[in-house]
This record gives sequence, structure tokens and C-alpha cells, in this order.
Amino acid sequence: MSAARRKKAGGAWLFFWLFFFIGVTLLFMMNLESIKGTLRETRVLERLFKGGENEPDEAGDLEHQIEALAHTAERAESGFAGDPNFAEGRSLEDALLGGFGQAGDTDNAVQGADEKKVERSVYLMRVDSAGTILWASVKRDMPASSSPLIDTLEALIKGPSAAEEKQGLISLIPKNVKLQNAAVRGNTAYISFSEDFLFNTYGAEGYAGQRRQIVLTATEFSNVKDVQILIDGEKVNYLGENVWIGSPVSRSML
Repeated sequence: MSAARRKKAGGAWLFFWLFFFIGVTLLFMMNLESIKGTLRETRVLERLFKGGENEPDEAGDLEHQIEALAHTAERAESGFAGDPNFAEGRSLEDALLGGFGQAGDTDNAVQGADEKKVERSVYLMRVDSAGTILWASVKRDMPASSSPLIDTLEALIKGPSAAEEKQGLISLIPKNVKLQNAAVRGNTAYISFSEDFLFNTYGAEGYAGQRRQIVLTATEFSNVKDVQILIDGEKVNYLGENVWIGSPVSRSML
């Protein structure tokens, strides 16, 4: 090939590459914003400069945080039975926001749980001016517990408060009586007292009255229909001479 022809071919290639470069540059400029958006979304440059594969996956972290919050919310709604980090009655908002008022104030949290009260009824009596015995249901606020029948009977055995005594209310249950046990089987409450329950200084009316107080108080619970009174865990037929306790006693038998 002559020198003139080689020179002509070289000039053609130069113009080709020049026009190719200009075309690519124009195409790049026309799509610059789109390319920037893609880079921002994929964060390619940021990953290259910050270590790429070693960077934490924020989308995965966010998903993990949402799952953790959902788990916390589920525990909050279920009451956190047995969990020392959460107190009974804690709201969903408390669980998600991290606590009861001041951070680390666990004493207040426990105190709030302990102060939960339940209203129960115990039966006392009064004697009017004509000598008629009148029965009165008296409300007692007591801590919620897993043994409400025992708690209520204990409150009954303690007798009237000072304010109730001023209102003329009394109890006919002997003062030295001890509650030994109380359990419900079927619809019958089995209640065992110490031997002091057999001795009432008020005579026949006293025996009938103490039985009435026990039966009325225990049958305030919806699952108790009658009461079997026991002495030291054993059945005894009578209080005094004729007040029957040898089988379960219901309200209709009083």
C-alpha cells in the first residue's frame, strides 16, 4: 500500500473514533440524572469507598428491629408472666417506649403491680334493738392473688374493723380460730379450721351464726355452690348440739 493510501485510511479511523467518543459523551450527558439516581439507590460508589461487602445491611437491620418490636409488643399484651423485666399491667406503649416513667425505676414498677386490688365480700352481722339478727355483706379491698378464697376467709376471721364495730357489726366466729386450708372441688369448697371452731361462747345462735358467715362468704364465689366445713381436716357432724356440718351446706340450708 502506498503512503498516500495509508494516510487516507488513518484519517478515516481518526474521524470514526472522534465521532464515537462525541456520541458516547452526548448519550452520557442526556442520561446523567438517571445514572445519578441509580447510583444513589444502589449506593455503589459509597460501598466502594467504605469497604463494600463489609458494610452492614441497613434494610436487614430495619427488618430485624421491626421483628424485635413486634415480639416486645406481643409480650406486653400477654402480661409477661414470669418475666422479671416487666411488671403486670404494663401497657403496649410502655413496652415499646421502654418503661415506667423514669428509666431504671423498677421499684415503682413492682410497687404498682403489688397495689392491684380486688374487692371481695365477707359477711358480718348486727343485732337490732328488738334483738333481731341482721346479716350484712361488707366489702374488703385485698391484693389480687392466686388464692382468693383463702384470702377472703382470712379477712372474715379477722372480724370487723374499728369503723365497722362503731356501726354495730360483729362476728360470731370464735376469735382463736385458725384457717388451715381451703380448696374447691367441683362446686364444693372444702374448708378446714382448727379445733377452736367447735367452741362458741354464744351457744346455739353462735354456732348457727358462724356457720352462716362461712357459707355466705364462700358462696360469694360463682364457682362455689356449697361448703364442707372440716375440723383439722376431718368431718364433724355438728357444731354444738344441732348445727349440721356433716355434709356440704348450701345457702338454702341456712
